[in-house]
Amino acid sequence: MIFISVIFALLLLSGTNNFLPAQSVDMLFKAAGTPVNPKVQISWNRYYTNDGLYEISRQLAAAHPDLIKLESIGKSYEGREIWLLTVTNHSNKPHMDKPGFWIDGNIHANEIQGSEIALYTAWYLAENYGDNAFVTQLMDEKVFYIAPTINPDGRENYMFEPNTVSTPRSGTIPLDDDGDGEVAEDGFDDLNGDGHITQMRRRNPMGQFVECPEDPRRLIPARPGEFGDFDLLGFEGIDRDGDGRINEDGVGRYDPNRDWGWNWQPDHIQRGAYHYPFALPENRAVRDFVMAHPNIAGAQTYHNTGGMILRGPGTREDAGLYTREDIRVYDAIGELGDRLLPGYRYMILYEDLYTVYGGQIDWFHFSRGIYTYTNELFTNYMYFYEQYQNREESQKAPYFFDKYLLFEDAFVPWEPFDHPQFGEIEIGGFKKNFGRIHPGFMLETDAHRNMAFTLYHAYHTPQLEITEVSVTDLGGGLREVIAVVANTRLTPTHAGIDLRHNIERPNYISLEGGEVLAGMLVHNRDLNVVEEQKVNPSTVEVRNIPGMGYVTVKWIVEGGRQITVHVDSPKGGKLSRQAR
Repeated sequence: MIFISVIFALLLLSGTNNFLPAQSVDMLFKAAGTPVNPKVQISWNRYYTNDGLYEISRQLAAAHPDLIKLESIGKSYEGREIWLLTVTNHSNKPHMDKPGFWIDGNIHANEIQGSEIALYTAWYLAENYGDNAFVTQLMDEKVFYIAPTINPDGRENYMFEPNTVSTPRSGTIPLDDDGDGEVAEDGFDDLNGDGHITQMRRRNPMGQFVECPEDPRRLIPARPGEFGDFDLLGFEGIDRDGDGRINEDGVGRYDPNRDWGWNWQPDHIQRGAYHYPFALPENRAVRDFVMAHPNIAGAQTYHNTGGMILRGPGTREDAGLYTREDIRVYDAIGELGDRLLPGYRYMILYEDLYTVYGGQIDWFHFSRGIYTYTNELFTNYMYFYEQYQNREESQKAPYFFDKYLLFEDAFVPWEPFDHPQFGEIEIGGFKKNFGRIHPGFMLETDAHRNMAFTLYHAYHTPQLEITEVSVTDLGGGLREVIAVVANTRLTPTHAGIDLRHNIERPNYISLEGGEVLAGMLVHNRDLNVVEEQKVNPSTVEVRNIPGMGYVTVKWIVEGGRQITVHVDSPKGGKLSRQAR
């Protein structure tokens, strides 16, 4: 028996991955809201490398061929594939004929958990299809385009190179960011070789800091009028060029979220901007895909940190471009997020946070008419589900959390080190995997809550229904056909900015079956107030079908037999209905 168990364990470990096969249902009891026996069993309490993300994606596509298609939409600066999952019921209609929803994560290299949350969404949708009525309806009606990481180079660097919790922000394009003629190949000097860039401190009887009495790992300022025992020297590193600064040469200071083609500004105005809009290949790949998929009506991008649900605009000068109707949609969805995500707040980017020129969220909304949110994942509220009243309490919380819930796994103990410039120092502090990204046991909870918010948004992308097709005999071989097309969700088929700048073509409502002599949009059915379309009357062009609203179209038809009405909406999908 022992021999069989060992062989089974070796078989599990001998493949290309460590994902477990589905278990016997006799061994399981369903937890509410979670698939009881998924085909692809994945642990959502850890982070995956680029290879790990791809392997999960590949397994999902293989296990659910009718629900998930996997493709590359381009390559990164260093040549890595940018993988995308198209998630929907592929068997009922082409995905381009459904309202689409875009999800991505990890545009900033160190903001890695967006990838897991995006991929969790694909996994949850596929594994619950057919078992959960809401998920099944959503997958039948909508299509999700999910790119777990749109910065695979940065992800690789963050995970495998020495970094702080906040580096690198971008990819790995080498840059001499202080003009000293030197570019650090690995970004930082990992003096003690532990893979983390932590803090340096030096004992000094006239120092500015003392050890905290409650937790000696932490340094706090000495009392006014007293000397301390330590000086803090900053992140570990060496002054390579004698300018009195350490670690000033990073790898890839360029910010991919300042590279988008709306209100782009050069680096001297918007720090982090690259050469010109869409100069970065990763962003071009996303742009090209979105441009080729006009059915995308909503979008969600995942960043960290701070517990924020952000909508645009990124700049004050663009605030007036948001219409009242669009703000109502954003507010209705965003305010629900306040309830679904404890500790998160629904906010306006430029007004409540800071100004961003050339940001992704603005390009999606202003250039493509796509309702878009950016969630800043994780907040220190999640440590103990409490808001901290002052800076001191906020700074103490991570140490207390690490000590009693992580058993000091997130902290590198202070150890002596002989620094070539500073002499005898100590190196220690929090690791790069703590502070901005979720500890393992908290990741799945926040993944599910953020996913739920995103699914609610996706549910409220346009959902069109032909609620009426009536035919009235007018005599003399003529018939009057009236069609009513309703939008049963919050989001209109065309955002306000779309209507203002004619970003996307109108909705087409067409009639088949008989010769159309006249076609018109009905403004008031009771009073017969109509607007005739004299060119191509069989296909009436409708600029917008409002959220939770409807439009009425009328034709005068001669001859023909079976009347069929077709709707072709860029963001509302395609549907048809015959007259009875």
